[in-house]
Amino acid sequence: MSGRHRKRRSRADKSSLAGLASRALGFSFANNMIARLGTLPLGVVLARLLGPHSFGTFAVALVALLAVLSFNDLSVSLAIVRWEGDPAEIAPTVATLSVAASLIIYGACYLGAPVFAAGMGSPAATGVIRVLALNVIVDGLVATPAALMQREFRQDRKMIADQVNNWLGVAVSVALALQGFGAMSLAVGRMSGAVVSAVLFLVFSPQPVRFGFDRAKARSLLRFGLPLAGSSIVVFAVVNVDQLVVGHLLGATALGFYALAVNLAGWPLTTFSLPARSVAPAVFSRLQHDRAAMRSGFLSAAGLLGAATLPVCLLISGSSVPLLALVYGRQWVPAAPALIWLVGLSALRVMYELIYDFFVVLARSRVVLTVQLVWLVALVPALIAGTRADGIAGAAMAGVAVAACVVLPCYLSELSKFGIRRRDLAARLWPALAAAVVVGTAAAVAARLIP
Repeated sequence: MSGRHRKRRSRADKSSLAGLASRALGFSFANNMIARLGTLPLGVVLARLLGPHSFGTFAVALVALLAVLSFNDLSVSLAIVRWEGDPAEIAPTVATLSVAASLIIYGACYLGAPVFAAGMGSPAATGVIRVLALNVIVDGLVATPAALMQREFRQDRKMIADQVNNWLGVAVSVALALQGFGAMSLAVGRMSGAVVSAVLFLVFSPQPVRFGFDRAKARSLLRFGLPLAGSSIVVFAVVNVDQLVVGHLLGATALGFYALAVNLAGWPLTTFSLPARSVAPAVFSRLQHDRAAMRSGFLSAAGLLGAATLPVCLLISGSSVPLLALVYGRQWVPAAPALIWLVGLSALRVMYELIYDFFVVLARSRVVLTVQLVWLVALVPALIAGTRADGIAGAAMAGVAVAACVVLPCYLSELSKFGIRRRDLAARLWPALAAAVVVGTAAAVAARLIP
């Protein structure tokens, strides 16, 4: 093949990749926006019906679920996304490992639920944990079809399954909450949506889900997945240790306020970062043999995410008190001191998740794990000190301080080794940051001046 033909084919491949990625990103963004905006009224109804204590009880169970979901398939399904050959070669082994690991982990979760609930200051959460943790088994079953859909940029099909999950889950939760089921209504609702969604994932899978086991491929998958699973456990601890500390030190009611603040602060993260994460690994994987294109793609993605996320985060921070009072009711206003700071943490996490996916595709999982461990080691004592000093507001401030002063320099240093310079990244982000400061200041002034 001549050089001219190779260049023409390369341009065509990149054009096709850009088209697939843009289409997939569009569906992912629409998926998250519809889910968030569509189910917002039902979520508000649930918060008003349950109140801070029941919401805190559910938060205890949700932390337990997120803990096991962070590693329940041993991260072997991620290998499908970056596999350079036909994914059918490894899909049966991935499916077997994912489901087997999920069953074992659920058994451990069922037995350990009473100890965890008591340690979080909410023994009543034991039953809720056991019901909610059934999602682990469902997640293990859909890990393979979800990875296949991500690899093929079929976010349109994923959108249908996710919407059924969201709408059915919230509808069941509201119906049960009206009947007085308390925190259990949230657990049963989430489980109901997950089961129906799992059926759709299996139907929509680009390839039929088959079970099998190839010992050689299993060893290779575990060598790839176990370091990432270990990193995922550390990532979970970094993301959720604040709720563990708040629940243990302050109890379920304070955790309810803090959990609602985390949920509201996480809107920019889930609205903008999740769509990007459903597309970015597949894009980076296709470009992994062209490092210049990978660097350019990373900077473009960072600039896009910054422009979308930063103004929204500071808008929420500046208007936190009236936002909580108007949407959730006056009983939830005590969550405002935490919310003011947590949206800043969400803005940083949007960038950190993009960096995480970037290094995973580069097979630099050791870098990710090292940074996460440094983050965790610095975060735990800061959270304990902050929570004891100033309650949920102190916990939120501690989280932001560690993320900005410890983690950010670490990630910037690692990116510079790959040729992504700090000034290049700053050039992509400073316009969005300047606009965000204006928006946040205007929101804060308006919140003070307008009754």
